[in-house]
Amino acid sequence: MKPVLHFLLARSLVELMTTAGFGAPSEIEALLRRPIIATNLPMEEAQAYLEERVPLVPAVKNVNEWERLAERTRREVLENVVFRGEARKWRDARTKVVWLETIDGGPGYRIRKLRYEALPGMWIPALLYEPEKLSGKAPVVLNVNGHDAQGKAAVYKQIRCINLAKRGILALNVEWLYMGQLRNDNNAHYRMNQLDLCGTSGLAPFYLAMSRGLDVLLDHKHADDKRVGVAGLSGGGWQTIFLSSLDTRVTLANPVAGYSSFRTRARFLSDLGDSEQTPNDLALYADYAHLTAMMAPRHLLLTYNDKDNCCFAADHALPPLLRAADPIFTLHGRERNLRYHVNHVPGTHNFEQDNRQELYRAIGDFFYPDNQAFEWREIDSADEVKTNTVLNVELPAGNETFHSLAMTLCQDLPRKPVIPQGERQFAKWQEAGRDKLREIVRAKDYEVVAERIGSETRDGITATYWRLKAGRAWTVPAVELTRGRPTTTVVLAADAGRASAASEVARLLGDGRRVIAVDPFYFGESKIRQRDFLFALLAAAVGDRPLGIQASQLAAVARWARSMDGSPVTVVAVGPRLSTAALVASALEDKAIASAELHGALGSLKEVIERNLGANQYPEMFCFGLLEAFDVPQLKALSAPRGIHLKPGPALKTAGVDGTSAGQTGMCCGAELDRR
Repeated sequence: MKPVLHFLLARSLVELMTTAGFGAPSEIEALLRRPIIATNLPMEEAQAYLEERVPLVPAVKNVNEWERLAERTRREVLENVVFRGEARKWRDARTKVVWLETIDGGPGYRIRKLRYEALPGMWIPALLYEPEKLSGKAPVVLNVNGHDAQGKAAVYKQIRCINLAKRGILALNVEWLYMGQLRNDNNAHYRMNQLDLCGTSGLAPFYLAMSRGLDVLLDHKHADDKRVGVAGLSGGGWQTIFLSSLDTRVTLANPVAGYSSFRTRARFLSDLGDSEQTPNDLALYADYAHLTAMMAPRHLLLTYNDKDNCCFAADHALPPLLRAADPIFTLHGRERNLRYHVNHVPGTHNFEQDNRQELYRAIGDFFYPDNQAFEWREIDSADEVKTNTVLNVELPAGNETFHSLAMTLCQDLPRKPVIPQGERQFAKWQEAGRDKLREIVRAKDYEVVAERIGSETRDGITATYWRLKAGRAWTVPAVELTRGRPTTTVVLAADAGRASAASEVARLLGDGRRVIAVDPFYFGESKIRQRDFLFALLAAAVGDRPLGIQASQLAAVARWARSMDGSPVTVVAVGPRLSTAALVASALEDKAIASAELHGALGSLKEVIERNLGANQYPEMFCFGLLEAFDVPQLKALSAPRGIHLKPGPALKTAGVDGTSAGQTGMCCGAELDRR
């Protein structure tokens, strides 16, 4: 049926039901809108749920016990978080480097332009600040940058690299994805999750860009592999601790205002990080407190800002990290190798002179311990700063991006698309497929405890209001609507919230059905009011999947609804997002769910990649590895012989230039881009 004709018939049906006394949509909407839960409850439940799933740094008795734990953690994070899927092949590729022109720097150093491959086809532009007079071995420092649109040309970063070179240090200034020369919309950080959907770690390009930068530095004939530093601000601070904790070639790390514990982030919304900072499953193996402690016994300078206007302010971010790391450094007898600095002038989100001088001081103490004349005060180099144009590095056409990589990966997915036809083979495929789907979405079998909080009747329709406690963690608000004696039950959920589905409820009531309208995790009354998608990313970081939470809640409500009269229910979803969750719920819950009616469902999961969407818009749609195993036809087949009925309805919005949709913005470091 054509969409226009369907709409006209649906409108006529609603009008007929209204005149026949089935209840006007406006009256039904009023019933659906009644508040059931407190405004802040969804966020409070999410905070508690996430916080308790973040592991603490364990107490250990001796250095050997800690080193075994640290080595196992490094191995697990690298294998199970960073190098998943196609990234294993990327890791094994040879680092390719192309050296380009050399330009004059300033007194005592030159700047050599280069590019290197983070992974096949993805080139990173970089600048090597090389002292002119080198003999013997020299320290090396990898300088990474954060969410700054100027990228490697940022003034504070240039000055840092210049000062390092003037002190006889090899300083590599690397570009970061979506910054500077790589500021391509297809590299927006929330698009890394397109790779996740394909079963390949979106974190891998970030990590490889860092680790191969170290390869370049350490391949220099004058590089001293015993004096290897990494430093960066904000997102660069995240890169610094992530690389340095996992790559033991690093001997000095100086993350500046770059991270906090996941436990801290659950409570301080300013710290909730972008996709790369909250990668799938990291907290199953390590919190950032672990990564901090894993720097022991190497050198670590933690720099934070007193009045940080972005994120990771010193007063809340720093103490938990010190509490975690100090006992481990003490255990090694290297307390002096852990130091921290709190910046007060300017005290905002910065890597300006005061913070840079603390880095120089640490380099002097740790890399030049016998040189009492080492100068930690900054050398004035403002007149040596160069423009973007001068520092640009030639890149090949068609440089790979998150989006281009995902478009290539998704072409051959799912891996095993064929659905068996024989009855026995199909049954075996379904059983194995449900087990696989349950594993991918991290489904839970929530028990529902129902609390009836009131009822009212309008226009012959009775609304009963419920708080449905799904497991110990989640409260799902529900409105049960009936008129007369219902013959069957429908569980309904809508992307725009239950109140938006009044016309659909009127139609269902007119069919003689009981309707239980719910708002699952992340939608309607269950929507987290502040920085919502960042909570969804953090849920994936602690090992869950937002899609799995939604599907598990719908399945749990269906089981509860079935208990009312013993009959399986129909799940009706309005909108592509909850249609996906309902499709997954139907595939997994074969007893309580008799059928599903999906309005505006995706024809293929590949649509979110083809439309170039990001996790900041539709976080649950990027469930790790889902497309690798299943697309919509396979998910529908898992529900057979129960019916999956597709209807016209709301569609996914197209991404904006910056990868955001209305009402969706990035973390505070997105504002940092604007400020700079």
